[in-house]
Amino acid sequence: MPDVDGQKASKDYGIGIPQETPGFHVKGSGSYDWGMKHRLSRIFNARSGRVVMLAFDHGYIMGPTSGLERVDLNIVPLIPYADVLMCTRGILRSVIPPQCAKPVALRTSAGATILTDLSKELIGVDVEDALRLNAMAQAVMAYIGATHEHETLDVLTTTIDAGMKYGLPTLAVTAVGKEMARDARYLGMSCRVCAELGAQFVKTYYCEPDFEQVTAACPVPIVIAGGKKIPEPDALSLAYKAIDQGAAGVDMGRNIFAADDPVAMIQAVRAVVHEGETPQRALELYETLKNEKRETVTV
Repeated sequence: MPDVDGQKASKDYGIGIPQETPGFHVKGSGSYDWGMKHRLSRIFNARSGRVVMLAFDHGYIMGPTSGLERVDLNIVPLIPYADVLMCTRGILRSVIPPQCAKPVALRTSAGATILTDLSKELIGVDVEDALRLNAMAQAVMAYIGATHEHETLDVLTTTIDAGMKYGLPTLAVTAVGKEMARDARYLGMSCRVCAELGAQFVKTYYCEPDFEQVTAACPVPIVIAGGKKIPEPDALSLAYKAIDQGAAGVDMGRNIFAADDPVAMIQAVRAVVHEGETPQRALELYETLKNEKRETVTV
């Protein structure tokens, strides 16, 4: 049995040497069958290999949190600019227009709220309903090191198994409790565990220093969480640093829909993720778009 306290810090991450995935543009996914690859291709842009996900699933644990009081008014106008929507089945069925052609990463874990222990989750949506909703991925939490780590990893592996049966990718979302450090050692372990268990991609937090070690040691794509609302320049810098250090995209919520101009902000984030724009150039784009009059873009 490994001695956790006695583990030596790994050093040979091969920084700067990309992991090869012959014949496919999504890291670590070359051996999957056609259906799984097709869905991953809908998620990750074939040109850039990256993704801008718009997360608005917060209500399943928080209720009508700030910025998500009216999804029809605050989120639907952003859909044309997102690559992927991350939401719950309740919001998808009740609010998102069915003519929406954007891929959906469906939140399928549930069972707790901010009033209780968030790590005590279960499978809240079965794979058949996810397929019925034409989801491109299932999103489940992974509470590594939390009280209910065993149960949450059971939910993750059960979801992965169900997804493999139908060619439906699983996004493992690494949750970080208040008592856990958001450092490279913990995040690197959490992401690697999720990948080892079979998740097709992982959502985690950016950290400093050594985030490039987290991405290098994870054999599947990592997308970063936006986290709490921060000023727009800081959010663009966060996205840039994560992409520069190996992240395959962002899954942002509050730093987009709670921005002073959400439509301008999501386009600025896209410029960073897909075009490699610097934070300064992206901020200039944000300010320009913010001051423009615009017409409504349909879903």
